[in-house]
Amino acid sequence: MDNEQQQQPAPEKKKLSLNVVSNKQHKGFGAGSIDLSQVACIIIDQGEAYIDVGAMHAKSKIERGIKFSANKEDVPNGRPAWIVWVAVDRDEQGSYYAGAASCEMLIDTEARRGWKILADHVNRLDRAIKRKYILDNIGPEEKAALVKLLKEHNQEWWDHSPQEFKDLLA
Repeated sequence: MDNEQQQQPAPEKKKLSLNVVSNKQHKGFGAGSIDLSQVACIIIDQGEAYIDVGAMHAKSKIERGIKFSANKEDVPNGRPAWIVWVAVDRDEQGSYYAGAASCEMLIDTEARRGWKILADHVNRLDRAIKRKYILDNIGPEEKAALVKLLKEHNQEWWDHSPQEFKDLLA
């Protein structure tokens, strides 16, 4: 091994981005049916918002190991948490947050039980993809956490986003 190989710097840790699917060309079954490359999964849990790409397949950090039920009564000690689907679009002036929809869940980590309505999650994801804003089930604390994350992720995108979206989060 020569000196050049020994002194290579450690690879930089990748920053989590708002793209869920890579830009690789997909040619398998269902190719072209839905483009999720501009949709991000944001989790809001206990007043904190963070990006978790695993949510696209119900494998986010807070969903792993949880057995979900469609009955709220099955999760009496569940804490509220949300997945927010955020679509990013681009126009002549640059990228912006073009759609967002929040989905409610209850999570009881200790009992490994949870509540969510899968059909609601799918429908709200569809609405975000179609560039709609549905944030009717989150409160002021969750809105503030979401705004903080979106601004920290990319202030220019936030500045360029429609006023309608900003007003919903005010």
